[in-house]
Amino acid sequence: MNEKQLEKLFAEVKDGKLSVEEAVQRLRHLPFEDMGFAKVDHHRHVRCGFPEVIYCPGKTEQQVAAIFERLAQTGHNVIATRADESVYDAVERLAPLKGLRYERAARMIVLEQQPIESPVGDIVVVTAGTADMPVAQEARVTAQMMGQKVELVCDVGVAGLHRLLGHIERLQKANVLIVVAGMEGALASVVGGLVDCPVIAVPTSVGYGASFEGLSALLAMLNSCASGVTVVNIDNGFGAACAAAAINRRIQPNKG
Repeated sequence: MNEKQLEKLFAEVKDGKLSVEEAVQRLRHLPFEDMGFAKVDHHRHVRCGFPEVIYCPGKTEQQVAAIFERLAQTGHNVIATRADESVYDAVERLAPLKGLRYERAARMIVLEQQPIESPVGDIVVVTAGTADMPVAQEARVTAQMMGQKVELVCDVGVAGLHRLLGHIERLQKANVLIVVAGMEGALASVVGGLVDCPVIAVPTSVGYGASFEGLSALLAMLNSCASGVTVVNIDNGFGAACAAAAINRRIQPNKG
């Protein structure tokens, strides 16, 4: 519950539209709600600018659905990451809400209760290859749900550098770049040497045996010769989008 919602709640009590008991019932879950198997953080929106996000692996379908339903009751937008379609089906059965959808490419469940009418910022997500798309889509959907303007530039890895150069003007106008690459992870260094904006590198687990499920790309990005490249964990498109959105909130919406 944010500040405006609290003001509305108090006004309804003052005007007699809501009883004190009803107001207490609404407030009793602040700042978190203990569900036994999970403690749902209802104040994260106030502290961090976006509600708690559900990470699905390791949870049962019923647990994800129950947490999703609780978060949906706040009226905020809700997302769940790394979700299979069976998890989405469980959520839809328990909470068949308007605005609920499954983003298959991103493996995310999304509930858009508050339409994002005027996205701000300017994030470009760049992938080395098509195989990196699931992680890139996770970054795209996350950033969009956080109110960001996002564009996707796909399959411009260093094996065909001319493909990247065909988008150079667009990349140089972005506020933040998210570069998603597996194999040897070289794309982040190349992009970092061409632009003056923050570059967030995301190593992916794409690649043959010696890529060690993304470890090679991670180490290459951490050892980037391009100054200022920041690296998140393997396959962490969600984390990259959160960082990019936080940067955008601190700078002008658009450089160009």
